[in-house]
Amino acid sequence: MAPEDWHVAQVNIAFLRAPLDSPQLAAFIEALDPVNALADRASGFVWRLQTEDGDATGIRAFGDNRIIVNVSVWETVEALAAFVFASGHAEVLRRRHEGFEKMAEGHLAVWWIPVGTIPTVEEAEARLHALRERGPSPEVFTLREPFPHPDEGVRIPR
Repeated sequence: MAPEDWHVAQVNIAFLRAPLDSPQLAAFIEALDPVNALADRASGFVWRLQTEDGDATGIRAFGDNRIIVNVSVWETVEALAAFVFASGHAEVLRRRHEGFEKMAEGHLAVWWIPVGTIPTVEEAEARLHALRERGPSPEVFTLREPFPHPDEGVRIPR
């Protein structure tokens, strides 16, 4: 497969400090629709996990109702990183401590998927667990330690 035959999937999770309808999470909830709309329009965006409500806050994963999950697909690692760190999402990210606990273990995992593939929540859980257990590898990695698509076979220099 060629580079254009691959996309990247990502999962990130957050541990809620309070219920979603609490005043403590009001700023997060207020920012949710605008940030999701920003993602939907972002260069390189392909897909994101959502319910009929337009977000994924109602989806439970990782065996804990206090964890919210985000899964999305992007054309490239660079497009994902640009959205996370260099868009309006970055401001919400900087304020995450207001509504979410600091996680002791990794909370974000990235992996390559063939174009047209939609990752499941179960797959996302397995990838994050693999990253926590074995660290970054071609199977699953982080934005700080990315790996090239599977056909390239060499690590991306940083």
